[in-house]
Amino acid sequence: MKTVLITGCSSGYGLETAHYFHAHGWNVIATMRTPRKDLLPNSPRMHVIALDVTQPASIVAALEASGPIDVLVNNAGVGLFGAFEVTPMATVREVFEANTFGVMAMIQAVLPQFRTRQSGVIVNVTSSATLAPFPLVAAYTASKMAIEGFTGSLALELEAFNLRVKLIEPGYAPSTRFTENGQERMQGLISEPYLPFAQSCFAALSQLSAVTHESDVAEAVWRAVHDESGTLRFAAGADAVALAQMK
Repeated sequence: MKTVLITGCSSGYGLETAHYFHAHGWNVIATMRTPRKDLLPNSPRMHVIALDVTQPASIVAALEASGPIDVLVNNAGVGLFGAFEVTPMATVREVFEANTFGVMAMIQAVLPQFRTRQSGVIVNVTSSATLAPFPLVAAYTASKMAIEGFTGSLALELEAFNLRVKLIEPGYAPSTRFTENGQERMQGLISEPYLPFAQSCFAALSQLSAVTHESDVAEAVWRAVHDESGTLRFAAGADAVALAQMK
């Protein structure tokens, strides 16, 4: 039985992906900053572990508790929507700590066991914001674009050890808690003179007919984990697929 460790499982893509792999017979290590076992099935194949990817000691403790894993899914991250002009650099650094450096730290921590076994898959979840420019998410996009470049290079670097590295690029998912989870971080980031522009952006998003659902991302992660064709990028959701095809 194979084991997958998924970061950021308290809601959204991570939670759905944990359910998906468990339903398909895998042993699942579902991690979140504040563990909530009630969110996931009560099963000997489901393990909920505390993990904050921005804290080195937390990473070490989580991996020690997990034991050997076959797949790492880097899903944990934070959202940010607002005008860059008024975004404090401390907030930008906070976003990079979670979305960029947290991903790198997790990978660096699991690579010794993967390389020694000459087996393992790493899946990094980014965003469709990397497929086309979107307004009011400049810092967030930068944090995800960094992982896109990092992942492409790392995939080539690890081929010699029979390790596979993949990217998932989810589209816009109004049903996730992206905005809700970042409310405090986004306070004051949309104000005059940007408010009219932001309102027009929100109106356009509300009219989208093709969006991404949590299940789209879970299925894309599953395909990526099992892919041996050398494909690096997996767009997830109808809108993301359309953007990827245009690109």
